[in-house]
Amino acid sequence: MHMNKQTLILVLNLLPFIALCQKMIAPGSPDINTSYLKPQKSLYTVYYVKDTSWTKKGTMTYDISYENNQLIFHYKYTDKSNEWSNIRTSIADAKTLRSISYQSESSGSKFNLDFGETIRGNYYSKKTKKDKILNLKSPGSFIDFNLADNMMTTLPLTVGYKGTFSQFYYDDNSDTLTSNYIIKEVKSYAYRSPKTGNHDTWLASVLEESTGAIYNYVIDKKDHRLWQREMSLGNGMWEICTNEELDYQPIKSQFNKEQAVQQITTGSSVITGTAYAKDNTGKKLGGLVNTAKKQFAPKGTEITLFPNSAYYEEWTAVNKKIKKQGKIPEVPLDSNFGAGIKKAKVYDDEGHFEFADLLPGTYVIMASFDFTNSYNYSYVTGYTNYYNYWGYTGSNTNYASARQHYRDQAHIEKRVTIDKNGEKKEVNLKDN
Repeated sequence: MHMNKQTLILVLNLLPFIALCQKMIAPGSPDINTSYLKPQKSLYTVYYVKDTSWTKKGTMTYDISYENNQLIFHYKYTDKSNEWSNIRTSIADAKTLRSISYQSESSGSKFNLDFGETIRGNYYSKKTKKDKILNLKSPGSFIDFNLADNMMTTLPLTVGYKGTFSQFYYDDNSDTLTSNYIIKEVKSYAYRSPKTGNHDTWLASVLEESTGAIYNYVIDKKDHRLWQREMSLGNGMWEICTNEELDYQPIKSQFNKEQAVQQITTGSSVITGTAYAKDNTGKKLGGLVNTAKKQFAPKGTEITLFPNSAYYEEWTAVNKKIKKQGKIPEVPLDSNFGAGIKKAKVYDDEGHFEFADLLPGTYVIMASFDFTNSYNYSYVTGYTNYYNYWGYTGSNTNYASARQHYRDQAHIEKRVTIDKNGEKKEVNLKDN
């Protein structure tokens, strides 16, 4: 599967021990700055990657909100077939990230925890259909594993930054509640977003001490956005989660699907027209232009019509600017835009088409078609020399003319305005 995503696979010589003087990061640590955790929803696409092969596995969402000085974090993972999901909710102190509660539901279990000196909760197995009351001794200072990715974005990352944090994770099949995660390396990295281009970021590499798993975090230097997270799975396989930038809204105007559909289906106005390429379309050679007559759109050519709008005008302007700069991909049309498009076909050999059931308003009409064109040109066939008794006196150049045929293409876009319901408008859709 070819992806226009950035593959970032690091092979690091990470040693399974904590370096001397390693900084400990815990709830309330001065290194944790929760002001970077803005109330917002983020979407990540999850891939399994090996070598150059990318396989989409699903999506995950991070949803952050605040209430009563508490940070509420909702996580949801959905597999690519939408057949199952994992849902987790963590509540923590908004300033320190000290854990308050945790809830989780997956295909196999459902449980909740309340944190304190004793961690109390209930674990329900969907397989055995049995409840288990939980009374766990708190293992000390830790970061809820569900908050770990976001905690990484709160840190004052810089080149050479080091630190260790303890991560809490409950597994009904294990007595181990925490594991150390060691920030082994932080360095500058240039991340390229498919939507917004290049960003200056930090690349933070983290080692899970107990398993040897490696995590790579790509975090924006300015707004601390998590652009990408990688996790080693063994045997050369990586899980890579990429930020889909839900907040990317280069088009400020909103597309109104209901209004567009109504515009093209509930009126009594008609637009009829003729689609053709102008006589001088296409090639020029030696100063002589195409001399062909009108080149009508062939019978069966598809003509497209849709209501013009502030949304479409802005979309056109934004993409024109993006195309000129050539740095990032053009913005796609709203996914609902197709609902407001009407199609017609040229029904004869003279480029005629028609649209009915239109309300008053301005419409954009488009057509593209190939046609055969031609032009006349002159060429030199030889020279006639003149002589008299004393010798050479001059010459004339002899010319002939010919006609050249070639294939050309017309791309036409025209705006047409209907002023009142019931009006019949006739237009010439010609290539400029």
